[in-house]
Amino acid sequence: MNNVTRPRILVVGAGFAGVECVRRLERKLAPSEADVTLVTPFAYQLYLPLLPQVASGVLTPQSIALSLRRSKKYRTRIIPGGAIGVDLKSKVCVIRTITDQTVAEPYDYIVLAPGSVTRTFDIPGLTEHAFGMKTLAEAAYIRDHVISQLDLADASQDPAERASRLQFVVVGGGYAGTETAACLQRLTHAAVKRYPRLDPGLIKWHLIDIAPRLMPELGDKLGRSAQEILGRRGIDISLGVSIEKAGPNEVTFTDGRVVPTHTLIWTAGVVASPLIATLGAETVRGRLAVTSEMTLRGHDGVFALGDAAAVPDMAKGEEDAICPPTAQHSMRQGPRVADNIIATLRNQPLRPYVHKDLGLVVDLGGKDAVSKPLGIELRGLPAQVVARGYHWSALRTNVAKIRVLTNWTLNAVAGDDFVRTGFQTRKPMRLKDFEYSDAYMTPEQVRAYVESGGPGGPSA
Repeated sequence: MNNVTRPRILVVGAGFAGVECVRRLERKLAPSEADVTLVTPFAYQLYLPLLPQVASGVLTPQSIALSLRRSKKYRTRIIPGGAIGVDLKSKVCVIRTITDQTVAEPYDYIVLAPGSVTRTFDIPGLTEHAFGMKTLAEAAYIRDHVISQLDLADASQDPAERASRLQFVVVGGGYAGTETAACLQRLTHAAVKRYPRLDPGLIKWHLIDIAPRLMPELGDKLGRSAQEILGRRGIDISLGVSIEKAGPNEVTFTDGRVVPTHTLIWTAGVVASPLIATLGAETVRGRLAVTSEMTLRGHDGVFALGDAAAVPDMAKGEEDAICPPTAQHSMRQGPRVADNIIATLRNQPLRPYVHKDLGLVVDLGGKDAVSKPLGIELRGLPAQVVARGYHWSALRTNVAKIRVLTNWTLNAVAGDDFVRTGFQTRKPMRLKDFEYSDAYMTPEQVRAYVESGGPGGPSA
């Protein structure tokens, strides 16, 4: 085996960007041309836009977790862990495996697609008491938690406790927050019929956001339509409002209101993975500054894309425009980065990334949706058909498409049994427990680790 002579391509992250990059590399590169390694804690690609439907029980978790090992021809080496630092000078990536071992992985070319983490602020009690909606585990946990609140409220003899368990707060008026509130409200609305001792009128969902409008990217009309739909369902929407502090049994809003609740779901935006800060490189709004070809200036063999990179949006024709952190762009940036790596290996010119936004879709559950495909505003059932059709077509494998379509059909026909799985029973899991934002190294720590010849390092 003469593996040493082949260029080593290291892809960090198995989100839309990383997986699409690896798939293109496998299709276009002969095994003799390069070795490809992927760093990811899980050997699957998560179809993130459908997470709220997992939380609400419309879809099973497996249906949106697309296995990377399903293909018999898959030859990429997978390191089960997460990158916690990169030494661009030595061309070494420091990885913490899922067994908490730290290893150093050398590379010739690196593709940085670590994605994003939930954006939090210095709000007292937030990370200790709020749930996130960024991972498959969080979605599964939130479903269990919401159903358990109905169970506990039904069993309680205390009116105050019953009322507090039946109030739910979602922070974030973007797509994630709006769809999460919409889907989970439908869950509780349907589930309460199985609890004859509970007054449905006690169930109250709050959706709040510091912004003056709900989903401003949709425009005034569609944003108002979504707000009216949720309002008709009884969801209390407060704009220009955020959280002042959070506790185990109540949440205080910035307008002074105190809401007794055991459920605070935080979806107020995302920021680039903390990995980017370990590079000591230029950033734009926290995302790595890259060229239109998605290369890092001044560093040979470094590519970055997806949520963690500030990729210039060439289609807009504006000087400072950067691509929004959406699946639509990440899915298309991945193949272009792969093509540019291959072009580099074969001494061919690199091509810039250009993609015109296809529009937005927001699934509010049932027949409710608002969509804006190619600038055309849709509401109700036509919007729902477009929303689900887009998501369905974007699923990478036929198996995933069959699973999702089957789940949608079964849920529409048979409904939900509102069963709790017992996931992490008796172990409260909040934002701080799912996103390991304190695991990353500083640039100085990365250099010191590599220079000391850490496990797997150059001098080891």
